[in-house]
Amino acid sequence: MASAAEGDVGAAVGLTRVLQWAFQDLSLNNLATSLGASEQALRLIISIFLGYPLALFYRHYLFYKDSYLIHLFHTFTGLSIAYFNFGNQMYHSLLCVILQFLILRLMGRTVTAVLTTFCFQMAYLLAGYYWTATGNYDIKWTMPHCVLTLKLIGLAVDYFDGGKDKNSLSPEQQKYAIRGIPSLLEVAGFSYFYGAFLVGPQFSMNHYMKLVHRKLTDKPGEIPSSTIPALKRLSLGLIYLVGYVFLSPHITETYLLTEDYENRVFWFRCMYMLVWGKFVLYKYVTCWLVTEGVCILTGLGFNDFDENGKAKWDACANMKVWLFETTPRFTGTIASFNINTNAWVARYFFKRLKFLGNKELSQGLSLLFLALWHGLHSGYLICFQMEFLIVIVERQAASLIRDSPTLSNLASISFLQPFFYLVQQTIHWLFMGYSMTAFCLFTWDKWFKVAYSKTGAEITCLPFYTPLQSREHRSQGVERHGTPSCASVDSQVFIWAKGETLVGGVEGPMSPLRTPPCTLPYLPPLTRNLLFFFCQFTMIVYVLPPSLPPWGGEEGHKALPAPLFLPWNCTR
Repeated sequence: MASAAEGDVGAAVGLTRVLQWAFQDLSLNNLATSLGASEQALRLIISIFLGYPLALFYRHYLFYKDSYLIHLFHTFTGLSIAYFNFGNQMYHSLLCVILQFLILRLMGRTVTAVLTTFCFQMAYLLAGYYWTATGNYDIKWTMPHCVLTLKLIGLAVDYFDGGKDKNSLSPEQQKYAIRGIPSLLEVAGFSYFYGAFLVGPQFSMNHYMKLVHRKLTDKPGEIPSSTIPALKRLSLGLIYLVGYVFLSPHITETYLLTEDYENRVFWFRCMYMLVWGKFVLYKYVTCWLVTEGVCILTGLGFNDFDENGKAKWDACANMKVWLFETTPRFTGTIASFNINTNAWVARYFFKRLKFLGNKELSQGLSLLFLALWHGLHSGYLICFQMEFLIVIVERQAASLIRDSPTLSNLASISFLQPFFYLVQQTIHWLFMGYSMTAFCLFTWDKWFKVAYSKTGAEITCLPFYTPLQSREHRSQGVERHGTPSCASVDSQVFIWAKGETLVGGVEGPMSPLRTPPCTLPYLPPLTRNLLFFFCQFTMIVYVLPPSLPPWGGEEGHKALPAPLFLPWNCTR
C-alpha cells in the first residue's frame, strides 16, 4: 500500500513538473522571445487587440444600460489593462486621475485650476521620465501616462471654457466646453477607456459622454453599424503589423551605429536611412490603426455624415494612410501622422498662445512642448527642431517655385512630373530618416554619432537652393559674413566662430556662448532668436544667396526666401 501511495505521489509530482514546464514554455516571455519581441511589447499588442472583444461585449450587453454601468466597465477594464502591463505601477495613473478630479472640484472653473493642472500633470510625467528613462525604447507606465496627461490637461481647459459666456468662445471652443460638472466616475471612465488608454487617440470629455449617452451612432438610439469600418482598419493594421514583424530583424536603428554601416558607400547609406526612416514609423501606424478600429466598433469613431449622407467614422483616426504613403512633402507626413495629438496641441496649446502675437514663437513653443512631452532625451529636442527647420525650408522652396515663372513652367511639364515626384519622395524620406535618427536613438552619444558622421554631413548637404547660387558668390561666405559656406568647409576640420551666433553675422554677436557659425538675415528677429537655441545643438552654416538671382531683377532678389540650413561639418 505504501509503495503504491508513493508511486501515486511520484506520478503526481512528475505530472506537476511536466505541467509546470509546459506552462513556463508557454509563458509570455518565451512566446515573446520566439517572436523576436520583448515581453512588454507582446503585452502591449495583446492589450490593444483585447479592445475588440471588450467592444463587442459593450455593444451587445451594455449599450442600452445606464451610464454609470458603462463608466464602471470602462474604468475596470482600463485598470485591468494597466495592471496586466505595468503591475502595481498602475497607481500612477489612478493617483493623477483622482487628484485631477479634486483640482476641478476645489478650484473650479478658474485659470488657477488650468495652470495647476498643466504644471502638476506635466511635472509628474517628466519626473516619471527622469526616474524610468534608459538609453533604449522601453514600454513602461510612462507610455500610457503621456496619453493620460494630455487628456487631463484638455479636461481642465474644457471645464474652464464651460464657465465662460458662449459669445466669448470660438466655435471650436464651444464644441468642447464642458457645461456640467463631471463626477469622479465620469472622469475615471473617460481616462481609462480601453480603446485609447495605452496609445491614444485623444478625444474630449464631451465626445466621450456622447458615446455613453448613445449619441455616437449612425442609427439614432440603436447600436451603430460600424463593424465593417472597424474591420477595415483592423485589417490595415494587421498588414502593417505583419510587415513590421517580418522586416524588423533586418532594418534596425542599431545598424546605423555599426562600423559596417559607416564603411558602406554613400548611396547605400542614404538608401538605408531612407528606408529605415519610413519603416520605423510602422510600429506606430500599426498601433493606431488597431486602436482606431476599436473606437469605431464602440461608436466613438463616429463623426457625423458627409454631404452624401454616408456616415463618417474618422473621429478617432490617428493616421491618414493614403496621404502618409503617397505625399512627397514633409508637411504632408505631419498632416497624416498622429493626427489627434497634433490637433490636441493646436487646440489646447498653439491657439492658446495667440496673446503672444507671433505665430513663429507659438510654433516654436508648441514643438518644444511636444518634445518634452515625448521625453527628456536630447534626441526628441533635436527631432522636433529638425521638423521646424525642414518645414521652413520646404515652404520656402515651394514659394520659390511658385513665384518663378521658369520653375513653375518646368514643374508643370507633364512627362517630367513622375521624375519630380520621385525626387521629392527621395529627399522627403531621406530627411525624415535623418530626423528620426535622433528620435529613435534618444541619447546624445548615439544620435550624434550618426547625425554628424560622414553620412549625416553628406546627407544634409543635399541641396535645396544650392543650384541657384553661383560658385563665385558662395566663395564669398567667409569674407563677407565671417561664416563659411558649404563649399568652404572641410569635414575634417572643426570650425568654431567665437561668439558668432544665429543672430550674428552682419548684426554682430548676440551671445557669449561658443556656438556654430550661422547667420539668417532674411528671417524675422524673433524667429532667429528662437532658432538660435536650436543651433546650440545643430551645427548650421549659412549659404549666401547671389546678389541677383539667376532669373534676374531686383524684385526677384527682394522675394528670395531665407537661405539653406547646412551642417557645419559638411564636405566640399
